[in-house]
Amino acid sequence: MKKKQLNVWVLTSLVVGNMVGSAIFMTPSTLASEASPAGTLLAWILTGLGVLFIALVYGILSIKKPEISGGPQIYAKALFEEGTERSRLMGYFVTWGYYVANFVGNVAVITTFTGYLSTFFPVMNSAKLIYKYGDTTVTLGYLLNFLVSSALLWFVFVLILKGIQGAGKLNLIATAAKVIGFLLFILATLFVIQTQYYTPFTELQTNNHSVGLFGQVNSAAVTTMWAFIGVESAVVFSARAKSGRDIKRATIMGLVIALFIYIAITVLVMGTLPRHELVHSSKPLVDALSQVTGQAGGYILGLLALISLFGSSIGWILLSAEVPYQSAKQGFFLKSFAKENKNGTPVVALVVTCVIGQLFLLSIISNSISEVFTFMTTVATLSYLIPYIFASLYLLKIVLSGKDYLHKQKERLSDGMIASIATLFSLWIIKAGSEDLRTFLYGLGMIICGLVLYPFIKRSLK
Repeated sequence: MKKKQLNVWVLTSLVVGNMVGSAIFMTPSTLASEASPAGTLLAWILTGLGVLFIALVYGILSIKKPEISGGPQIYAKALFEEGTERSRLMGYFVTWGYYVANFVGNVAVITTFTGYLSTFFPVMNSAKLIYKYGDTTVTLGYLLNFLVSSALLWFVFVLILKGIQGAGKLNLIATAAKVIGFLLFILATLFVIQTQYYTPFTELQTNNHSVGLFGQVNSAAVTTMWAFIGVESAVVFSARAKSGRDIKRATIMGLVIALFIYIAITVLVMGTLPRHELVHSSKPLVDALSQVTGQAGGYILGLLALISLFGSSIGWILLSAEVPYQSAKQGFFLKSFAKENKNGTPVVALVVTCVIGQLFLLSIISNSISEVFTFMTTVATLSYLIPYIFASLYLLKIVLSGKDYLHKQKERLSDGMIASIATLFSLWIIKAGSEDLRTFLYGLGMIICGLVLYPFIKRSLK
């Protein structure tokens, strides 16, 4: 396999492509139901700052520990002495959580693709009844969404099978196209803002009672955090990156680009559509652009969304296969997952990733896209925060040991503050997101499944 293939621009495109995916097309309407304009802006700013500290953690680690590469799970392993059972268990635990989260994230991205495809093929929203048994209802629209989602999953599988570098370049093209398109969207909608749509600016009424600003931010934070998942993408491919400094630059640049796009588009959508329309919109960006260009705008943005989501699908499935592949190479996941084909693609990890992704796609046969998206993204967000916490704790361990900070006390203090803030921020988001019992139990069940499987995986490694 060729080493050090990915430069800073490809890495940045993976970061932006994985962050600016399904979230940008769905979060404006979700946030409108969770927070006022002030609460929404505050949630974006706070999560953006929190994720900046997480990004800085990964950037610092990529420079301080360039010999440690292969994904965020490696930092959990490095917390404990090399070769010990605790080291292997922590590496496996984070790999498992991250892997499960990727399955769920893949479903969210791929199903959003099919949702926007309905802009051109309205039959995908058909309510014609195909099958009904008890509470399970299958409509023509649900069935078509399932079939198209499955086709997209396996099409991306074939692309990646032909080589990581080629798939990365396709993701770069898709990322460049959507960033340009989003900038055009921002310029177009800037001239149709209705300031009255921003009022009431701080108040929110739900179920006949008022929600305070902090409560709004608490609810919206998980939604906005989902939009930033993928900030660690450059780190996942660190073993293939040309340098550790490229990883840091790509992570920071990707975050800044994504944050600007998110805040700008959210503010413009809120100022273009009345709140009661925005809350119930299944395609808020299409509806907003239609205010400027009419139906033609909807088709333009529909095409933009499909390009964006196609690129994100490539990035997320790449990410899903790379983590267990690197973990297998490091000795704390099934050995078979380290197998590559002649193009350097982790073929076993990719096949298993897509097969399990296909099983998760069964959930859309009897549910709407929005229902699947909302639940899946909450569970995925909470799962992704686990490796973020371990990376922050590992940096704290390095800071406390002081070995890498001889005569660099200011840098040591700065890195310690960054790691502490990143840890506290991640814990806050987990607390805010796990208040829903169903989500909490689902996440707990996934963790228990991983722990049950560990003894079998451990025996297979001997």
